[in-house]
Amino acid sequence: MKKERLYLYDFLEEPVVNYPAWYLLSPKLYRDENLRESLRAIHRMEFSPYSCPRSFDELFAAFRSGLYPIYRERYAAGYFGGRVMLLESGGWKSLPLSEEAIVLGNWLI
Repeated sequence: MKKERLYLYDFLEEPVVNYPAWYLLSPKLYRDENLRESLRAIHRMEFSPYSCPRSFDELFAAFRSGLYPIYRERYAAGYFGGRVMLLESGGWKSLPLSEEAIVLGNWLI
């Protein structure tokens, strides 16, 4: 499957954070408006509509509903194939299990 580059300036004018300048995505995720909303929040540094989940059940309910929670105010996160993945410029990378990953305060939904 050919991946597409979603350029930051194609969906957001004047971002506060302009790195990365693009994301490599599948055609389906390229069109996913929920993912774009998470990326807009990250690149605008506008998190007021978001809140920390109260439990991991709440966090995973957000994943299951098609949302892309934000990890550490820097990454859009998805849940694919039983793994939590973080979106980086080159595509999705698995989130390593670490103390930071299990602190609910590092997540926004």
